[in-house]
Amino acid sequence: MLKQQLSQKLSQKLSPQQIQLMKLIQLPTLAFEQKIKQELEENPALESGKEEEEDNFDDVDNSQDDEHEVIETEFDVDEYLSDDEIPSYKTYSNNYSADDDDNKVPYAAGKSFFDHLKSQIHTFRLDDEEEQIADFLIGSIDQAGYIRRDIEDIIDDLAFTQSLYVTKEKVLKVLKIVQRLDPAGVGAKDLKECLIIQLKRKKENKDVIVAKEILENAFDMFSKKHYEKLKQKFKLTDEELKAAIEQIEHLNPKPGASYSSRSKPVDQVTPDFTIRIKNDELELTLNSRNVPHMHISRDYNNMLKSYKENALKTKDQKKALLFIKQKLDSAKWFIDAIKQRQNTLISTMSCIMDIQREYFLTGDERNLKPMILKDVAEKIDMDISTVSRVANSKYVDTPYGTILIKDFFSESMKNDEGDDVSTREIKNILQSIIDKEDKQKPFTDSKLVDALKEKGYPIARRTVAKYREVLDIPVARLRKEL
Repeated sequence: MLKQQLSQKLSQKLSPQQIQLMKLIQLPTLAFEQKIKQELEENPALESGKEEEEDNFDDVDNSQDDEHEVIETEFDVDEYLSDDEIPSYKTYSNNYSADDDDNKVPYAAGKSFFDHLKSQIHTFRLDDEEEQIADFLIGSIDQAGYIRRDIEDIIDDLAFTQSLYVTKEKVLKVLKIVQRLDPAGVGAKDLKECLIIQLKRKKENKDVIVAKEILENAFDMFSKKHYEKLKQKFKLTDEELKAAIEQIEHLNPKPGASYSSRSKPVDQVTPDFTIRIKNDELELTLNSRNVPHMHISRDYNNMLKSYKENALKTKDQKKALLFIKQKLDSAKWFIDAIKQRQNTLISTMSCIMDIQREYFLTGDERNLKPMILKDVAEKIDMDISTVSRVANSKYVDTPYGTILIKDFFSESMKNDEGDDVSTREIKNILQSIIDKEDKQKPFTDSKLVDALKEKGYPIARRTVAKYREVLDIPVARLRKEL
């Protein structure tokens, strides 16, 4: 049975202007510049640069006229909508001031990793069928340089997608040819095969022969660093085993990554803030690219004034001027959002600078205080999500380098004196202890707990294990060296 009823409920929804502000806040400097350029192209009522005279746009009418009202006017709208007129914003080279640096690093678009492989395969004498198989195998190589699919799956795909019915022996034969391509090790099915392929390319000597035997016959022992078992199995001295392992350690476990990284452009970080020390005081500035000069078009504002003062002859003219009004509203919202963005960035970074004042004055990471998003949000009376948007995508240029703002945040732990210390400080000390350990007898997690306790940080073993994993440090057995 269908039933209609009325109900009231209270709910909160973000306005389009609030959504626009949130999106602008999370944009880093370069993306923010692109957004401004896009808005300038899409909205002719928005212009960049300083105005010659300050105009008062407070009288922009936000009310909607009666949709069915027909008004008479004597001025010609077509004069304002002429296609021959080029808006001034299109003649600007950029929207920065003359003293701003416009540093752009050009880069050449190099040959892709897969194109590099395909250009090599055509130097071999292959028949049409083998060439098809080779191209398919190259297409199956991942960015690290491996073919991680089963040969049977490749045979099935060749049949379904290429209508090519081949034997396993034929595919393996072509695979051996693919594995002869550069960089050495490409086309391997796993790490073991990748390293062996690279060793076979090396000039053969005693160390290379021993290294090859270790990989072929005791790869599991090698990967787990069971050095005593390796010495017994192959009857090696410490020096012989060490020389063989050095041969293996100089191999590339990801041959594809070494090529693809060269063809990628270098990412540039443009700091959003700058902190400098002047007379023992901190000075915070916002990157000038985050403070563009934007204003509403004088011509479009005059059109709207004429719309108020005069009547329209046709509906088409009325629609045109309603379009103008919408563009003016949109431009006003965008300018307001930019101003709010600037205020939010400055407020957030000023608060962080005050909390971490000792660090910014000294550069000593031991002076970093525990700080979470909630601490900053409460001080500046903003939502945690807003602070998070600022912290996750913005950089600050300090006397000690350019740093991601998120890196200044850390949880707190108490030392043996009961003082709150940053977990980042503890991680740095843990890293320092591991760097200085005897690599022939590396510290276990239990010994790391004792070492931290001696320095005044009573931490549980599971916490040490968690910090070690965050620092990407392997367990003691895998840190062992000869």
